[in-house]
Amino acid sequence: MKITKRISPSSEGDITLFRIENSSGASVELSTLGAGITSVKVPDKFGVMGEVALGYENPADYMADGPCMGKIPGRYANRIAKGHLEIEGKTYQLNINNGPNALHGGPCGFQNHIWDAQMIPNGVRFSYVSKDGEENYPGTLSVTAEYTWSEDNVLTLVMKATTDAPTVVNLTNHCYFNLEGADSGTVLKHKLQLKASNYLPTDSTQIPTGELAAVKDTPMDFTRPKEIGIDIDADFEPLKIGKGYDHCWAIDQWEKGKLVEGSVVLAAPSSGRVLTISSTQSGVQVYTGNWLSGSPVNKSGVSYNDYDGVAIEMQGFPDAPNKSQFPSQELKPDQTYNETIKFAFSVE
Repeated sequence: MKITKRISPSSEGDITLFRIENSSGASVELSTLGAGITSVKVPDKFGVMGEVALGYENPADYMADGPCMGKIPGRYANRIAKGHLEIEGKTYQLNINNGPNALHGGPCGFQNHIWDAQMIPNGVRFSYVSKDGEENYPGTLSVTAEYTWSEDNVLTLVMKATTDAPTVVNLTNHCYFNLEGADSGTVLKHKLQLKASNYLPTDSTQIPTGELAAVKDTPMDFTRPKEIGIDIDADFEPLKIGKGYDHCWAIDQWEKGKLVEGSVVLAAPSSGRVLTISSTQSGVQVYTGNWLSGSPVNKSGVSYNDYDGVAIEMQGFPDAPNKSQFPSQELKPDQTYNETIKFAFSVE
């Protein structure tokens, strides 16, 4: 495995980018800005290498971007209603940055900090210390995100965190994929399959109501492979709220600490590329890039259009701190947050 690095300047300091290439020439590139994925190059069914992760031309443009492109948001990925947080009887008011709610940890969040990094065998370990009171979250949280790349084109991400006071944590990666090629246009012809019989209905501000709803006989049903775009314009209120898919599904057969193989399968019809995602996390937020237009210039020198990529965010449930019926995302000083996501690339 070959690992090289380069430095790119930004207003917040130097960004280091690590490129990991296996013996076949397939590679990933990772950035210290937000511990992000900036590139994934894998072969199609004809053996031709292609970029399948959406990304920007300038590494500094990932700072404070609307799409949160490729990065690890935190301290709490997704939404917390009205920024309200109560832990062990004490109330905290988080910073609001998404309508009336807190999203992805707040206006700055982990995704907009430059993390420390060190090379490890076949990968990179990123680390970040979130101080007590950052974005009004309690407790000093020490986080690591360890990426490794394999000879058979599997990118494994292990995210760990410890705290010195009770807090909440929910980490994911926010990479957008287009398996036909990152700059090839719409992702709506891709086929998606989710190991999920239920999804989380939301209110108009995309906060879960607290119930789980069956996907059967609705546009939310991806229990069998289905084109992402086939129902995206259906007369169905949840799809109108987000201008497409931007919802969390509950992973079937989830148990804490258990890796659910094949939680998500994404397949591109022309290239033959397949992405199979396995995870230890209870939910998956699927976001079809409904607001990508106007994002920074990509590697082809233009901006993406809406629906040019799909973000598949393995995570705990949004607003779980305010929903006791959801799996808890609380973390105490004697515990370790420990979650794994595996992105396996293949062809069919």
